[in-house]
Amino acid sequence: MKNPHISACPMDGILRLLMGPWTTYILWVLRLQGPTRFGELKRQLPGISSRVLTQRLRLLASANVIFRDQKPTIPPQVTYGLTDRGMELGDVLDSLNDIARRWDLVEELEKS
Repeated sequence: MKNPHISACPMDGILRLLMGPWTTYILWVLRLQGPTRFGELKRQLPGISSRVLTQRLRLLASANVIFRDQKPTIPPQVTYGLTDRGMELGDVLDSLNDIARRWDLVEELEKS
């Protein structure tokens, strides 16, 4: 018997990954800036806590969407960037950006 919790929609898994808090923003910053150290990434995401950023980065790394490069220095230098798999999301992010600008959702959400 099939598991009733598994979706027949092939996009379900990737949408669940991308829907997490801050996920698209993190991917957007890494796409625009290229490999970025943790502290700089946190500064580029105003309002995100270190805990949430760490959780999201771990999830994206486990899905092989981003890479984590740690240099054995004191303190450790940790850099994150998009993998080839993450780069494949570029067109999707651009399309979502275009739609968001056309719909002007930020202003609409601020009004409500």
